[in-house]
Amino acid sequence: MTTDAAAGTARLPGDPPGGRRAVLVWSVGVAVYFVAVIFRTSLGVAGLDAADRFHVNASALSTFSILQLLVYAGMQIPVGLMVDRLGTKKVLTLGAVLFTLGQLGFALSPSYGTALASRALLGCGDAMTFISVLRLGTRWFPARRGPLVAQLAGLVGMAGNLVSTLVLARLLHDVGWTTAFAGSSVAGAVVLVLMTLFLKDHPEGHGPEPVPARADPASGRDARPGYVREQIGLSWREPGTRLGLWVHFTTQFPAMVFLLLWGLPFLVEAQGLSRGAAGDLLTLVVLANMAIGLVYGQVVARHHAARLPLALGTVAATAALWAATLAYPGEHAPLWLLVVLCVVLGACGPASMIGFDFARPANPPERQGTASGITNMGGFIASMVTLFAIGVLLDATGDNYRIAFSAVFVLEALGVSQILRLRTRAARRERERLVASRVETVHVPA
Repeated sequence: MTTDAAAGTARLPGDPPGGRRAVLVWSVGVAVYFVAVIFRTSLGVAGLDAADRFHVNASALSTFSILQLLVYAGMQIPVGLMVDRLGTKKVLTLGAVLFTLGQLGFALSPSYGTALASRALLGCGDAMTFISVLRLGTRWFPARRGPLVAQLAGLVGMAGNLVSTLVLARLLHDVGWTTAFAGSSVAGAVVLVLMTLFLKDHPEGHGPEPVPARADPASGRDARPGYVREQIGLSWREPGTRLGLWVHFTTQFPAMVFLLLWGLPFLVEAQGLSRGAAGDLLTLVVLANMAIGLVYGQVVARHHAARLPLALGTVAATAALWAATLAYPGEHAPLWLLVVLCVVLGACGPASMIGFDFARPANPPERQGTASGITNMGGFIASMVTLFAIGVLLDATGDNYRIAFSAVFVLEALGVSQILRLRTRAARRERERLVASRVETVHVPA
């Protein structure tokens, strides 16, 4: 057995048992994330419809997704703190209420301003889902299952994206804007019922360590006024947390930008495809993501040393395919090249999940939510910046997609430079923590 494999399969003291009950509870949490992703990505298949409905240009259209991601990214650390303090069920329930109201509001919005407010509300609720699901996985499954469980959660999320590209796109065509979006919001009510009936924060006997009371019984004042600052500071000081953020930043955004908003206009307006063919390629990105996610999860669970090569290899492949597509001579890239591009974009989501596999071992259980929140900010900040840059460049250049999509390379270069800067420190710190955990394991009484 290799060292990596041994480290990945060693059972830690107090590990949750997993089993069928864990799968059931975790599946309810993942169902909430599944619905959140449907709502999050619904604009990706309705971008051209939204531009016509609200009479806006490319920059204004990108503001929908930018605002949604701005709220999402800004909420990640507060949500991480909330999950660490309140538990998964309360945070997920609040998130489901908010993203359902946001989707319903978007369906009924009579103006651009109210539609923007609805997407912001949706982004706020969406922000509460994935961190909660990650926390649920660490509470119900053994640590050695962490990478695979996280990749499976991401895979289910991409299935939600698949619903957007296949089902919601057809509903928009068949029944119209209001009925399609309002009808989809019913899914939010369904998962709220499932959470009420079946969701539980942790198995019996595997609850988190109690957090010291924050209120002084005598004065009623906060006994730990620095708790929030301490949680964030301790998480951020870990090189693994910062490396996780930059891995997430660098790997996720090319596919996120493509699926969330600009993929359909790029394929239709710049590459001359029909909406049906463009929808098929968006579907291909999602299917590739699901298949590659299973592979990445298994590889990382067995060989932790593969994390960085997988992440950097995905970035290199993405950059190479975008360069080949944008620089291809002639008006349109050939269909085979667009197909390969979409398959490679499918690896971006699974590669971004590797960021959590750097942050998770760098932090103790009581900081997992906060550290995951910091990590999860990365890709959404990069996506937000790129969405804005593409919209501005399209307006400034008269819809020159080759120039606009070149923004991808700038952010990838920034991210890779930070990954290379942090990788040695993160590896050294992770080895130190692994040695310390083995010493503690040896001294645990039988």
